[in-house]
Amino acid sequence: MKNIFSPLAQPILQPVAQRSCTPEAGLTARVKGHLPVPSRHRVRLALLALSWLMLAGLVLPRSHAAEPTHEAAPAHTVKKASPAKASAEAASDPASEGKDLAVDIKAALRDKLIGRKKLTLVVTDKPTPAADKPAAKAAAKPVAKASPSKAAANAHAAPEAAAPEEAAPVAAAHAAPVHTPAAAVARPRTAAVAHAAPAHTPVINPRASRDYIQTKAAALTGHEASAAADAHGNSGHVGEPHWAYEGENGPQAWGNLKSEFNVCAIGKRQSPINIEESMTLQGPAEPLQFNYSASSGTVVNNGHTIQVDLYGDNTLTVRGSVYKLVQFHFHTPSEEQVNYRNYAMVAHLVHKNNEGQLAVVAVLLDPGVANPLINTVWTYMPLDLNDRVRMPGGLIDMNLLLPKDQRYYQFIGSLTTPPCTEGVLWMVLKTPTQLSKEQIRLFQQLFPNNARPVQPVNGRPVREAQ
Repeated sequence: MKNIFSPLAQPILQPVAQRSCTPEAGLTARVKGHLPVPSRHRVRLALLALSWLMLAGLVLPRSHAAEPTHEAAPAHTVKKASPAKASAEAASDPASEGKDLAVDIKAALRDKLIGRKKLTLVVTDKPTPAADKPAAKAAAKPVAKASPSKAAANAHAAPEAAAPEEAAPVAAAHAAPVHTPAAAVARPRTAAVAHAAPAHTPVINPRASRDYIQTKAAALTGHEASAAADAHGNSGHVGEPHWAYEGENGPQAWGNLKSEFNVCAIGKRQSPINIEESMTLQGPAEPLQFNYSASSGTVVNNGHTIQVDLYGDNTLTVRGSVYKLVQFHFHTPSEEQVNYRNYAMVAHLVHKNNEGQLAVVAVLLDPGVANPLINTVWTYMPLDLNDRVRMPGGLIDMNLLLPKDQRYYQFIGSLTTPPCTEGVLWMVLKTPTQLSKEQIRLFQQLFPNNARPVQPVNGRPVREAQ
């Protein structure tokens, strides 16, 4: 400090020393009790110079805080820290700034660094525009390779880009490189990672998610995904022409909507059909062996009907094969006709065996007394499209839907919804089950008409069990 300001202080201090050492000056001081006016003026100048020296002593240690010879910071830490990061960290932590300043002053006085360095102070009265990309790259260079003037200039520009809300004088006061601990260096790196561009988030197709859930549920119950989708009538995908029961995508157009639906138009064993008892094969037939037990399920509104996906061990044995009950759903009016008569509703019980063959039992529904199973399903009826409501375990007893007289009509047909897959074994129970008018009306409020028109029999034999 003395070496820096000695040329400035010598012209002021030397006359004061000479004047105070002459006998006349001492005598005048003793007689009058104070120094002459010129001497007082020079003493004031000397005190002013000493004040500047003291202020410089407070500022100078900050300029030496980032010296590689500083004992508190390892060499590799200083090289990794850029002036921009160090000044931004110092400006963002005012609570620890005073403490660091006191430590740096003591260290500078102890290491006698004041006399070995020069001070570069940048003062501005207006904000500096944000640094562009080349300036930011220059500011990121290691301190060890940058000259003091370049480091000060880079550090002056960096706070503007890092914290534009900071005032220009504050940014300039912290322009000189500052010693930054390892933890302080780590924080700006972490912040940079946090502000990095967010990773691309894939857009999830909601219908694909639902298909995955249905596939998973089918796997848990032992059903293949493709068969479950066909049985549920959910073969469409988002963005594709979707089939309906009326309008331009109604049953007359199903075969033209997709190539997979062409069987709906050209198939020869399509369902439903009108069953004429005078044309049936009347005679003995094996009884249907229902093995239904209390189970749980999920009620689904798939946009075409109310459907219940079942979980449990419910089987049907017919024609020497065991079919497991996958799901059941409803249509109004009944799709099947008997002697050209439609019933109020019909329930289709879809079964599947280990070979992938489907067997559907049609339970005709007519107005009468309320049915307890229908009441249970309606209690958990979803209202929105593709909404799913899981029912508590043990609530579903399919035996409550079956009539006591289980004689049936039997024929080979197809699914009554696209893709209209053929080769399905159909059993239409001859005796209808009753449900209340209120139960019928509740379903019809959601689906006024979701029945496919009857299809040509095309000479197919229809067995009527006696």
